[in-house]
Amino acid sequence: MEKVVARARAAFNSGRSRPLEFRIQQLKALERMVKEKEKEILAALHADLHKGGPNAYSHEILGLLAELALVMEKLPSWAAPQPVKKNLMTMRDEAYINFEPLGVVLIIGAWNYPFVLIMQPLIGAIAAGNAVVVKPSEVSENTAKLVAELLPQYLDRELYPVVTGGVPETTELLTQRFDHILYTGNTAVGKIVMAAAAKHLTPVTLELGGKSPCYIDKDCDLAVACRRITWGKYMNCGQTCIAPDYILCEPSIQSQVVENIKATLQEFYGEDVKSSPDYERIVNKRHFKRVMGLLEGQKIAHGGESDEASCFIAPTILTDVSPDSKVMEEEIFGPVLPIVTVKSVEEAIEFINRREKPLALYVFSNNKKLIKRVISETSSGGVTGNDVIMHFFLSTLPFGGVGHSGMGAYHGKHSFETFSHRRACLIKDLKMESTNKMRYPPVSQKKVDWTKFVLLKRFNRGRIGLAVLALLGVVAAVMMKVVY
Repeated sequence: MEKVVARARAAFNSGRSRPLEFRIQQLKALERMVKEKEKEILAALHADLHKGGPNAYSHEILGLLAELALVMEKLPSWAAPQPVKKNLMTMRDEAYINFEPLGVVLIIGAWNYPFVLIMQPLIGAIAAGNAVVVKPSEVSENTAKLVAELLPQYLDRELYPVVTGGVPETTELLTQRFDHILYTGNTAVGKIVMAAAAKHLTPVTLELGGKSPCYIDKDCDLAVACRRITWGKYMNCGQTCIAPDYILCEPSIQSQVVENIKATLQEFYGEDVKSSPDYERIVNKRHFKRVMGLLEGQKIAHGGESDEASCFIAPTILTDVSPDSKVMEEEIFGPVLPIVTVKSVEEAIEFINRREKPLALYVFSNNKKLIKRVISETSSGGVTGNDVIMHFFLSTLPFGGVGHSGMGAYHGKHSFETFSHRRACLIKDLKMESTNKMRYPPVSQKKVDWTKFVLLKRFNRGRIGLAVLALLGVVAAVMMKVVY
């Protein structure tokens, strides 16, 4: 591991990852890889998660190609020096923010969307000019193997190495010094990553998930709401970090919610969900047993069928779930949807706020004021009103968690900024030295008064304001000469 990281750092120190032309060249190569190796990528995703071709393409390739196109188009403007406002003391100077690469970054992917959750942050890290060590999840072994084979064929091998393996390899990797670490996964491992990063004062971006609530107001089109919830909950067999984890609704509409979800499940997957090409599987037997354990003692309103040999668990709905039950203690990460009844939106807000801050929060209502109220009185990584998951697909929105659901964010320009250092730059000339006498010893009250006026006085941004600023600059220079 030490040699891999050392080679990446030497390659970064050579400076070849910094020029915009090189970054765009590497991004084009990544785009070419995705297009040329589409069949291999889809086959690996099917082997790991039983993802059908159209689903796999829409979940893990389509958005990636859109992200690449966006970044390659916008990168020159994103990377350009960003001028900032100046005050009277610096009106003649050059002041700007310069975006520079952090150095060597580590990206640790997740198994539930094993291709896109590696490639999407990689795009941002390359765009920012970094060297990147890529660590795919060993749980999705077929995709991890494919990534390790493909990346060296298309990208600079020294700048963007791939490390495979399990816990021992990841543990050893975390002992190395990086300039940033992005990890996608669960909170327990997130704490390990953060502790390892702290030893080197390495900043981290942690995408950790959590129990994302979904409140359904009784003033709502339940058929539409339940269709959208069903799509988001059961896609990828429930193994989505921002899937609605549980529903909050009033007791009077619980049975209607169940019936609408059941009808939608039949619409989506047919009578025999197990044979549907659009329904995935739990990733392995360990997670299969974990999810099945959450059903113990619960009232199953629909589903519950399973097959351990193929890691199949049918879409399942639980009703009258106790807030203290096991299924409400941890992120489900499977096709099980508990319904917890609450008497009002106030009780729903209180319920949400008693728990750790989730990665996502969903609210369905015809009343936009109610949606805005839930947003203003709760906290979560992101929110979608009257739909689920869709905020993830808008690249202008930052994607990330808060509290136990993570820290930092990425997607689109936010990825570029996450992997960049915003360097403050001020360039002055050696003229008008007399104006600097205000800050030089000996100090006097007149100097303090002048400095207060210059720094604290506000002027409008129009031409008159700029003219006043210029005139005051001249006056200040003359006065300093006369007085001192």
